[in-house]
Amino acid sequence: MISLACRDVTIDLTFPGDPAWDGHRSMTLACGDGRDFPAGEDPGGDNAVNRQLTSRARLHSRMTSLENCSSGVFPDDLSVIRAVGTVAEVSGTSDDGNAWDSWFRTETSAAQLPPVVEQPPPGGRHGRRGRKRRKLPYVLIAAAAAAAIGIGTALVLPGGGSAHTTGYLPTGSSASQDAQQTARAFLRAWDAGDLRKAANYTNHPAAARAALTAFRTYLHLRKLTSTAGLGTAISSSSASPREKVIYAASARVATASGAAAVTGTWHYHASLVTYQAKQSQYWYVAWAPADLAPNLTTSTHLAAVSVAPRVSSVTDAGGNDLSSYGDAGLDHIAAGLETGAPPGHGSPGLNVEIQTKTGKPIVNTQAVVVAPGNVAALATTIDAAAEQAARSAVGEHNNSSMVVVQPSTGKILAIANNAGFNDFALTAAVAPGSTMKTVTSTALFTEGVLNPASQVACPKAFTIQGITYHNDQGESEPASTPFITDFAQSCNNAFSTQWEHLANGRLAETAKEYYGLDQQWDIGIGSLSASYFTAPASASGSELAQEAFGEGSLTASPVAMASVAATIESGTFRQPYLAAGGPLVTAKPLPVTTDAWLKEMMRAVVTSGTAAPIGFGADVYAKTGTADINGQGQPNSWLIAFEPSRDVAVACLVVNAGYGAQFAGPEVKAFLNSF
Repeated sequence: MISLACRDVTIDLTFPGDPAWDGHRSMTLACGDGRDFPAGEDPGGDNAVNRQLTSRARLHSRMTSLENCSSGVFPDDLSVIRAVGTVAEVSGTSDDGNAWDSWFRTETSAAQLPPVVEQPPPGGRHGRRGRKRRKLPYVLIAAAAAAAIGIGTALVLPGGGSAHTTGYLPTGSSASQDAQQTARAFLRAWDAGDLRKAANYTNHPAAARAALTAFRTYLHLRKLTSTAGLGTAISSSSASPREKVIYAASARVATASGAAAVTGTWHYHASLVTYQAKQSQYWYVAWAPADLAPNLTTSTHLAAVSVAPRVSSVTDAGGNDLSSYGDAGLDHIAAGLETGAPPGHGSPGLNVEIQTKTGKPIVNTQAVVVAPGNVAALATTIDAAAEQAARSAVGEHNNSSMVVVQPSTGKILAIANNAGFNDFALTAAVAPGSTMKTVTSTALFTEGVLNPASQVACPKAFTIQGITYHNDQGESEPASTPFITDFAQSCNNAFSTQWEHLANGRLAETAKEYYGLDQQWDIGIGSLSASYFTAPASASGSELAQEAFGEGSLTASPVAMASVAATIESGTFRQPYLAAGGPLVTAKPLPVTTDAWLKEMMRAVVTSGTAAPIGFGADVYAKTGTADINGQGQPNSWLIAFEPSRDVAVACLVVNAGYGAQFAGPEVKAFLNSF
């Protein structure tokens, strides 16, 4: 017999292969119990035994304090003892910390564990901790005793579970070492991308795993390397030590998941709190969002964001400071460029910041990972002569704005406003009025419905879906009127009556297909982009009838309508821009015949139509527009024009003014005369 330092042991026995036994028997070996179970002896024979045929026996060990036990007795004949079932994988002595750790950590092999610093356990509490770890050999000997009498065995671990799935069992000789090892286990699993394992080392695995996933997702994490420092006690309790471990991390992060994303390595320090669970040898990371990085909470996450390069000075094409013109639009452009250069200028940087759940940045949380390559000076396409002429022209009326575009290139030569701090030239979103008839005519021409000579009546009133549209001042044109005359006189119902030919999104598609409209334009104001024009593809019936003459749900800005004029002048859409280098929207060239017909009709506007009283020169083509706005005292005044000999196209809008020929028209003429 072998006497051991005693602990109560309850053995639940089953006896396989013996038809005389079909159940199990439970017995307890208490301190001082001298029962002898030599190998091969049948310990049964009692009618109270519940019988069942099985191939295993469960062994439950209830460990009691070593100080309260005297002795225990197990068989001394160990020659037939063999490891059976799950205990077959356990080896080593009671001092073999790696074997102990591999037994409890089912997901990790001993080779994957952090290195253990073996030191002789000091006196006091940790001396007792060292003795406490000698549980396993006694449990194994008890299992072996069961094996010695021919009983299949399976080990049920202390605490009643079959294995620990959370926490970490360190092998240090001090609380500081145990804390460091626990922190290392968490960090190494995290570094390896095994988020489930890392989360299971915490006391709140689900919350930890969600936060670890968010960390990886929003930072576009490429690689993580971390190093744990020593533990520092924050609790004096010897029964449940609690330690703080500071660690250093290097995270390779990116602005996006693609190869073209900006990447960089973010170096930072954070800390973990680890603790030993009560009445357990297992340690845990006390989960908190700030375990991953400082200042994180349950309602925030980290994100890697692109930082646009800044521009120190923004000038016109000749090097003059853009802000020197005193124009609200140019000031807006300069401010935008100073905070973020357009694509193709400078190089973007990378910041890591804390964001709310909705992605809103938290103020003063930005950490610079890659500094942007800023731009000392950026020249725009603004032409000094064109800008001065435009500024002078819009001075004729309040609430005026003008955009000048070079048709051959798409360069924006001038942006001028006379509307206080309003930048109507770029930001207005109002109905384009009869200037839209250029796009409507394009759709009718390309569909083969009409040509300039087609006879199209313009009735005084036209009713559709219960809505009646009246021409301005009761005008009308007979059925024999050529379409070019309807266009030149801007007779609305010659267009509203064509709505069926524009159905199924054809009007909206024409605006996009040939004029590049209703798409996001990046004109070179930093990272800003806008469509500057909207045309709902779903329009039909009375709504489409209105849109045919430029009202309804259509919206446009002067930069969009200047581009329409420029497209007709050159025959090909070239997206307007202020700074080269960014992506530009493209469109199909106008059919040659369609373009020629549009030029013919726009010239008729100048020679015999609504713009004739303005007195434009011999090489000017134009279209007036007057858009009634509900609740507004006066209509908005529009005029678009181009002059091929000067390679220039213009759009002018005067808000709440009157007829296009009376307000916008004279301003365009003033520009062309002085440019």
